[in-house]
Amino acid sequence: MSEKIIIASDSTSDLNAELIEKYQIKILPLGVFIGNKQYTDGVDIDPDMIYAQYEKTGELPKTSAINIAQAEEFFESCTADGSSVIMFSISSEMSSTYSNFCLAAEGFPNVHIVDTRNLSTGGGLLVVAAAEMARAGDKTACEIAEICREMAPCVDASFVIDSLEFLYKGGRCSALAMFGSNALGLKPCITVKNGKMGVGKKYRGKFEKVLLQYVAERIGDGSDVRLDRVFVTHAGCDESIYMSCVEKVKELAPFAEVHITRAGCTISSHCGRNTLGVLFVRKQPI
Repeated sequence: MSEKIIIASDSTSDLNAELIEKYQIKILPLGVFIGNKQYTDGVDIDPDMIYAQYEKTGELPKTSAINIAQAEEFFESCTADGSSVIMFSISSEMSSTYSNFCLAAEGFPNVHIVDTRNLSTGGGLLVVAAAEMARAGDKTACEIAEICREMAPCVDASFVIDSLEFLYKGGRCSALAMFGSNALGLKPCITVKNGKMGVGKKYRGKFEKVLLQYVAERIGDGSDVRLDRVFVTHAGCDESIYMSCVEKVKELAPFAEVHITRAGCTISSHCGRNTLGVLFVRKQPI
């Protein structure tokens, strides 16, 4: 087909530089505020800067949605040469970014907005799938966008958190829940379903051992899992920790691609350094 298709995403898809370069994916970053100063996610601030600031001041950042004007400017630059754009956003249940994208796209008939119904590499799985279809060249941008919308409910996205400290500081859990979790040594699994985050199983024990149990339970025997790719996404864990999870993933199922990615500012500022998830696509909606 002659249609030139650009695949784009907001910065919450947490794709690594290798994948962004391979598929020429365009990233539109969210804003990050620390105090009265604004930064741009992945441009002039990264998670390690957030952690350093927190250790120094006890202050966590706030993220801001991409506004309509920013989206319009982005779409105009992408479509100037006649290209079509498939634009992926963090779940509409978690941010106004999706609705802002939709409003901005009203003036661009060749821009297609996809609500990933997810966050982090849960959305990244859809972005890469779209990029592969665009590269194959046998589908229109509209067709690819619709396939990705249908795939979104099949994405299995979850993270295990070592400590509720950041969630508590950010006002996302109570002091009682934090105290109870710490006292019992619980490591909650945060899952995404119907576009929203919720608490799944609560593991107990050392973080490193909990993660291996978590990975085994999420993948199971792999019979209902699409084996094209899986992401092991972490928010700054030690290499030994995330590599042990990678080896466990490879032991459990013959994924064609196993990608290690570092979570960006959004996940990191909500969950903290010792957070790790295994994210993949199932054959059927969850």
